[in-house]
Amino acid sequence: MAILTILEYPDERLREVGVPVETVDDALRTFIDDMFDTMYESKGVGLAATQVNVQKRIFVMDLSEDKSDPMVFINPEITPLTDEVTEYGEGCLSVPGFYESLDRPAKVRVKALDRNGEPFEVECEGLMAVCVQHETDHLDGKLFVDYLSKLKRERIRKKLEKQHRLMEK
Repeated sequence: MAILTILEYPDERLREVGVPVETVDDALRTFIDDMFDTMYESKGVGLAATQVNVQKRIFVMDLSEDKSDPMVFINPEITPLTDEVTEYGEGCLSVPGFYESLDRPAKVRVKALDRNGEPFEVECEGLMAVCVQHETDHLDGKLFVDYLSKLKRERIRKKLEKQHRLMEK
């Protein structure tokens, strides 16, 4: 398995929209396994293909503490099931070290394909609903910082750019 490089904000490649997956084959499953390895290595709970510079509509997620519940979502489609919103503190592997509270629909339905290309549907609440929406945003070229005020977004961008410059030296 391979550990993939995670793009970090404000890298413009994070703004690219993922294209639908046409074929689920062994090469795609190997890539999915690499995504899980990368996510686990980075101590994340979700990772979208666009975060590793692969413009496909795929994300992986595992909300368990012991890495026992890996989930794959290929070509996800989300439908909010309520007008009620939940506030959750969100972080992102592409925006390391920053956490902000966001409001998102409290309950959603997601339709997708699994790692074998089989369709499935699941209703999500709580952390799972937040993660599904967060990762699907990535596939649409959006980041959680886009929901913040311009001032907060600029502060985060400047801090990360400074960190990147220091790491390059």
